[in-house]
Amino acid sequence: MTTPLMQSSIKSLKLINQGKVRDIYDLDDQHMLLVASDRLSAFDVILPTPIKDKGAVLTQIANFWFDKLQHVVRNHLTGIDPDTVVSDPAEKAQLGPRALVVKKLKPLPIEAIVRGYLAGSGWKEYKASQSVCGIPLPAGLQEASQLPEPLFTPSSKAEVGDHDENITLEKCAQLLGQELADKVAKVSVQLYKEAAAYALSRGIIIADTKFEFGLDEAGELYLIDEVLTPDSSRFWPQDQYQLGSNPPSFDKQYVRDWLESTGWNKTAPGPALPDDVAAKTGEKYREAFERLTGRPFS
Repeated sequence: MTTPLMQSSIKSLKLINQGKVRDIYDLDDQHMLLVASDRLSAFDVILPTPIKDKGAVLTQIANFWFDKLQHVVRNHLTGIDPDTVVSDPAEKAQLGPRALVVKKLKPLPIEAIVRGYLAGSGWKEYKASQSVCGIPLPAGLQEASQLPEPLFTPSSKAEVGDHDENITLEKCAQLLGQELADKVAKVSVQLYKEAAAYALSRGIIIADTKFEFGLDEAGELYLIDEVLTPDSSRFWPQDQYQLGSNPPSFDKQYVRDWLESTGWNKTAPGPALPDDVAAKTGEKYREAFERLTGRPFS
């Protein structure tokens, strides 16, 4: 178990960026240090209550998938032990299973979203236009219906505080070039299909997920950031799946339900979470890890 970490403080390294969950530090021209905090965001607001072990769980789930899917596409892992890049004991204590040393790559300006089931904004669009991100779908589908084939539906990367926006395949090709756009779409769908088939064997439905990619100096494609975690994916327990309704997810369900009950206006600052809500949320993250990997989280 890790000590809850709302924000890392690695004074010996330069902080490049702080996202909703990860703090990114500069190491050298080729490498960066990623530290996954225990921050939790809901409705695009970072809440003041950390979720114990969340950063370590997310990092270890991502590592599991990076290893399992490395035959599909390269990834940004280096194998360098994060403990070797800092010397101060107080800084080392903030790393452990929540930290990674990764290659420094040029991120693509899109998020590669793959949808295997009708849920969320995809379901709303389907009800209005019988399509998802402008892609026509058969009539008669219900909420949580499995799609005939997984759909690649890219989105733009928003500035911090803004919402990502779905973009057309044509816009994706304009941003990346047709050849790279086609490759990203093909790789994304293959990653999803292989991961979804495996997860289903472990009792988890991956309804949809988000991948991020980067390029090295030679233009080679790499899978970066996090991959197939409860934060970047919609995980449903297979035994609770029912066509026509949105199953509970393996991440922030308890938090969302509690927030909806408080009357909070969904603007910052967010309210502090009760201990039981934070604890149950942590349990769901750990359960996702244990189901996927078949081993206890430690």
